Amino acid sequence: MPESMLLAAAVGVVAGALAVGIVVLLRRLVLASRDLGTDEERATYRTLHLASRAAAHLRGGLGEQDAARAARHLRALLASQTVALADSAGDVAIDGDESLRQAAANLAAQVAETGRPQVQRGIRTGSTETDAAAAPVLVGRRAVGAVVAFEPTVRSGLVRATGEVADWVAAQVELGELDASRAALAEAEVRALRAQISPHFIYNSLNAIASFINTDPATARELVLEFADFTRYSFRRHGDFTTVAEELRSIDSYLRLERARFGDRLKVTLQIAPEVLSTVVPFLSIQPLVENAVRHGLESKEGGGRITIEASDLGAFAEISVEDDGVGIDPEVLERVLAGGSAGEHVGLRNVDARLRQVYGDEHGLVVETNLGAGTLVRMRVPKSQPGRDPDGRIEP
Repeated sequence: MPESMLLAAAVGVVAGALAVGIVVLLRRLVLASRDLGTDEERATYRTLHLASRAAAHLRGGLGEQDAARAARHLRALLASQTVALADSAGDVAIDGDESLRQAAANLAAQVAETGRPQVQRGIRTGSTETDAAAAPVLVGRRAVGAVVAFEPTVRSGLVRATGEVADWVAAQVELGELDASRAALAEAEVRALRAQISPHFIYNSLNAIASFINTDPATARELVLEFADFTRYSFRRHGDFTTVAEELRSIDSYLRLERARFGDRLKVTLQIAPEVLSTVVPFLSIQPLVENAVRHGLESKEGGGRITIEASDLGAFAEISVEDDGVGIDPEVLERVLAGGSAGEHVGLRNVDARLRQVYGDEHGLVVETNLGAGTLVRMRVPKSQPGRDPDGRIEP
């Protein structure tokens, strides 16, 4: 076959292969565009993405430095040249033309005072003029700030969009306030536990120490040190969390003081898996269970009894249990206690149960097995791995 024919055949094969490749590539591009969704779907995704990015910076309120980062995402969401977020104190976070900061502050003050959206036209910035749409951020009936969007010409669509964004910002601020309220409630519950410990336990401990001062000064001195260690831990002012090891150290001091009062009537068994000692738990979450066992289980039982404290490794979880062979609890009374009733009865159980549910979810509330005359077994289960939380309750970097 002549070389020219061979060359022509080769060119034909190559051309055919290229044609097939182009068809396959075009088909893949078409399929890929379908996978990305319609224009409406892509627009919805972009809106939700920007909103979620902004939400992360709004929970601390409009006066925080993160408000400037939120303004950047809100500017993209509104597709405006400049967007400002102002709080009730007059602080303004702005993304865009910085020369509009004062105009944004003035307009934000007006809409916050009236509680109604406003449009202002002909705002001069340098050699040009711009318009602005502003809407108040209302939490309930309280104006906490405003959203201001600047465009050369503000149309009705931007006015409506600014109002919707302001309502959404208000919802994020309200959620942030709810988070702060929950934190305050948790601190109040810790204070309630401390208040429960102080009057009853301190009185009995001091009486026990006093009884040894003349007869056994060395024992009295040791008990004073145990009392100091226990109260120092119980009334510390930093951190909502601790470790199982720290909680057990405090319990050891507590039980030494109680044994000084009960003598041989109080027996204690400990079964602790070393793997769970470093597990982070809410501060004062185990000690109240032990105190409940002593006060309500053994104190009124003739002859005393035994308390068994166990900490077991369950893989991803640590399970801590406190069991006593005391007088037990009426199941109906226990139900009222855990539901928030029966004020003054078993307050330690109720507060620990509420805090565990708040921190880890309802599935991690206390499990209590008891009946009159049958003793009481209380179990709590917490995750061994808690990313982002250290024993002092701080957020780790």
